[in-house]
Amino acid sequence: MGKWKSEAEAREEIKNLVAEYYHRFKEQKKDFEPGDRVSYASRVFDEKEMLSLTDATLDFWLTTGRFADEFEKKFAEWIGVKHAYLVNSGSSANLLAFMTLTAPELGERQIKRGDEVITVACGFPTTVTPILQYGAVPVFLDVTVPEYNVDVSRLEDALSEKTKAVMIAHTLGNPFNLEVIKKFCDKHHLWLIEDNCDALGSRYTIDGETRFTGTFGDIGTSSFYPPHHMTMGEGGCVYTNDSKLGRLILSYRDWGRDCICPSGQDNFCKHRFSGQYGQLPKGYDHKYTYSHFGYNLKVTDMQAAVGVEQLKKFPRFIEKRKANWAFLKEALSDIEGLILPEPAKNADPSWFGFLLSVKEGSGVKRNDLTAFLEKANIQTRLLFSGNLIKHPCFDQIRGTDAYRVVGELKNTDYIMEHSFWIGVYPGMTKEMLQYMADKIHEGMRECKKN
Repeated sequence: MGKWKSEAEAREEIKNLVAEYYHRFKEQKKDFEPGDRVSYASRVFDEKEMLSLTDATLDFWLTTGRFADEFEKKFAEWIGVKHAYLVNSGSSANLLAFMTLTAPELGERQIKRGDEVITVACGFPTTVTPILQYGAVPVFLDVTVPEYNVDVSRLEDALSEKTKAVMIAHTLGNPFNLEVIKKFCDKHHLWLIEDNCDALGSRYTIDGETRFTGTFGDIGTSSFYPPHHMTMGEGGCVYTNDSKLGRLILSYRDWGRDCICPSGQDNFCKHRFSGQYGQLPKGYDHKYTYSHFGYNLKVTDMQAAVGVEQLKKFPRFIEKRKANWAFLKEALSDIEGLILPEPAKNADPSWFGFLLSVKEGSGVKRNDLTAFLEKANIQTRLLFSGNLIKHPCFDQIRGTDAYRVVGELKNTDYIMEHSFWIGVYPGMTKEMLQYMADKIHEGMRECKKN
């Protein structure tokens, strides 16, 4: 061990060993054979992520540091925003995005308890959870099939004098109708939070201008959980073009403190002991002054180190997802008993999955088909909560004024009963895709017999 002449030399040897370890033990070498496990999602990485993670581990900084700074800067440049802040998960990103809009600095636009937020029940629960836990009121709209996004024809019906925001996710990479929703929010002076966790890399065009989803609203969120478009293991991001919101996001993420000192730095503002805040004595340490009821939602530098390398691969991940989705669309187009997904108008989706609905009257039950596919070693997923209102978490508030439903959630209930999805992640080969398509054809025939 004494042979190293410097830390740099030691790092180089350690990283060379890690690269050798990856190629010997972690690199995918076995060709797919029918019957092998087909996951709905999986990490796609090589030795570069492991080497970057090794660098961060040897730094032993542990909390947010140089890799997080690098990722936030490069991610913001790539997606096209001024401010991007890493957090520990996509769910935390949604919590942080919503809590930012409860800040008193926002004046009459501050979301307060009892105010309403338009959303959908057909989605992932943590798009809605922050609204309920704060004491605001989610207002649920139905969705459309086969786009599986909010029914924008009911937006005006959902509006009330208490409405302050719209907070909705883009479903499995398919953007919701940003053109209509953006105009609706602008018309009524409402906040728009884009839950972009399942749609990173999707594009949308309004009036000839094409941008990434997540950048049209006031705040966008992303998730870097392993099944998502890119990964840090755990991790997420909150981003905005509004500098005031950016400052608030940073405060709520970092314990609610007023101080903007980067991690490990003191007196960045040069006024650490000279300010007057709240009813604190003049000169109280600004580093321990709290303007908001915040959290510690920071990411670790080890996670960010993985993300730095994933971001470099991300453009080709997007293209592979699109190609895999297109392959399945063509391969399944002749099945009359299934509703195939359709991309939204004016959208170029970065698909998270391939969503299928079994038609009523087809003679096939969704649960029978998914059981058939699972038995064939093909992993399936439902569209998250289906109808969130039907879940046990609503038992104590069901039928109360803790939420509102506009119209009937007919399509939401249909999806709960009849829809499921399979993967299109970039590690899938044509052999895997063809196997899935063949088994879906076979499953529709066999389940109909039964």
